[in-house]
Amino acid sequence: MSKRHEMLECSSMGRRVHVWCYGHWGVPVVAFPTAAGFAHEWERQGMVSTLGHLIGSGRIKLYCPESNVAQSWTNKEDDPRTRVQRHQAYEGFVTHTLVPWIRSECGANIKMSAVGASVGGYYAANFALKYPEVFEYALCLSGRYDITEFTNGYSDNDVYFNNPLAYLPNLEGEALEHVRNNTHLSLVCGQGPYEEGCIEETQALADLCVEKGISHTRDIWGRDVAHDWGWWKRQTLFHFHQRFGA
Repeated sequence: MSKRHEMLECSSMGRRVHVWCYGHWGVPVVAFPTAAGFAHEWERQGMVSTLGHLIGSGRIKLYCPESNVAQSWTNKEDDPRTRVQRHQAYEGFVTHTLVPWIRSECGANIKMSAVGASVGGYYAANFALKYPEVFEYALCLSGRYDITEFTNGYSDNDVYFNNPLAYLPNLEGEALEHVRNNTHLSLVCGQGPYEEGCIEETQALADLCVEKGISHTRDIWGRDVAHDWGWWKRQTLFHFHQRFGA
């Protein structure tokens, strides 16, 4: 399959940002990394090979950006206000740099999908809910959706508007209709080792989607299904086959 590495200049981040790209054609899929934050993570963990037939056959075109999660949400040293500002800078990268760049390659108005596991699942869900006109589908694996778990309970307006379990209950009117009409979330989690917190928050987000009439799939796997790449590969392959074809 086609593979290349890019460095995108980003004013909000104040630096160039790594992106790995796989495939020549297909629905653009943005794959957000876990807490490792590395752009090459999906290839290193074997996920790119797992999806190789979908990439090679032109069903999907995979874009793997790095994240600054180690400077924002998982940072234990700096104050929460500083950390959420760093997340805002990353959001600016995704919306004002990455998305326009992908559209320059794939089509000016093309809809995209998002996917991620663990904290990457949070990114996929949050971007789809905030920007449903861009991300028409999000596959969210073993995510955490109450971001105050990473801020020791601290919240302000910026934290609130990046906290799906906080802002979704209050989403109403035109903003809610915009989400209802434009995106679908697949919320997936196992019940096995290291899924504590993830399973509860996945169920809570799915419950809110039911309450708000947001298109979604709730897919809870068994008690043997752990918070790890082996299971995430199987889950991604299952849902991508349903979404993008065999």
